[in-house]
Amino acid sequence: MNSPSHPDDARRPEITLYSSAICPYCVAAKNFLKSKGQTWREVRIDLDPEARERMIALAKRTSVPQIFIGDTHVGGYDDMIALHRAGGLEPLLEGAA
Repeated sequence: MNSPSHPDDARRPEITLYSSAICPYCVAAKNFLKSKGQTWREVRIDLDPEARERMIALAKRTSVPQIFIGDTHVGGYDDMIALHRAGGLEPLLEGAA
């Protein structure tokens, strides 16, 4: 993740995106986050079996992407978009939730 470039960035929670190389929803999630001006830490579960096990333990799901904002499990791409449409994503991104 990039270091904060704006004072408000310091209070924003870290976004962690679990992904794999061949995953169109992972690409869509990254493009959406980029369009929101966000940075994230990407964890490739196809390259790290231990990371895959951690993801499953945290998310209780085996599919990618799995997106966490701070300690909050958002879910996959569709879950993130549904949260955005319901008005719940932006407060999480700003650290207000």
